[in-house]
Amino acid sequence: MFSTIKLVIGAYFHIKLLIIHLELAIGVFALNEALVVLVRSIIAFFTLLIFARMLGKQQISQLTFFDYVLGITIGSIAASLSVDITTRAWPHWVGLATWTGAVFILQETSIRSKLGDRCLTGEPSILIMNGQIMEKTMMKLRYTTSDLLEQLRDKGVFDLNKIGFAVLETNGQLSVLLKPEYQPVTPTDLNITSSNAGLSNQLIYNGLVIEANLARAGVDRIWLEQQLQAQGINSPSEVYLAGYDANSGSLYIDKYQDNLS
Repeated sequence: MFSTIKLVIGAYFHIKLLIIHLELAIGVFALNEALVVLVRSIIAFFTLLIFARMLGKQQISQLTFFDYVLGITIGSIAASLSVDITTRAWPHWVGLATWTGAVFILQETSIRSKLGDRCLTGEPSILIMNGQIMEKTMMKLRYTTSDLLEQLRDKGVFDLNKIGFAVLETNGQLSVLLKPEYQPVTPTDLNITSSNAGLSNQLIYNGLVIEANLARAGVDRIWLEQQLQAQGINSPSEVYLAGYDANSGSLYIDKYQDNLS
């Protein structure tokens, strides 16, 4: 009887010890997995950053549908490189480099060849001419009337009779040219001489004076402090942003503590 109890107790402790060892092994394995994912994620991040720099800057609104699909594909490969630890990293990296290289070659082709650019990105299409909708062009492009009217409303145009031309660009955006009688009046139409608009120089950002921009704007720190004191500001540290337009002589100041009352 006692021997049976001793065997049961011994088996219990052996099983419990085995469970502890298994938990420790699983914990070490999970830690190793986490470290592998961390390292691969860092590699994927900097690889993607370098490749993105190589491909240049382009606004999201300027992307064609093909560019959009390529971006999703490259991002998907980078994600697999980060977390797919069941496979080795280098095939994912080669795939990422291949897709990026292909995009780079296509970009160079579009830049250097008009025919290549037309084949890869397409051409703008005229959807409205002198107030008349080009139905055949819209059917060819699979572009609905609802899409057209929605984009026109987004441009602030609600009367089709006012439109001279409406062009669907390769990125899906709609460019609208109103008829001459409906276009806004400009200073040239009224024979008014207008001054050239300039870029505002940031003189203070986040409480710090940008000395290089002071020289670029043709002013100095003494002038800036005088302008601040004239508005009841004792120190640049009280200012979140200050911009100066040298052409108009306008100084914009935004303080941390704004009095909105």
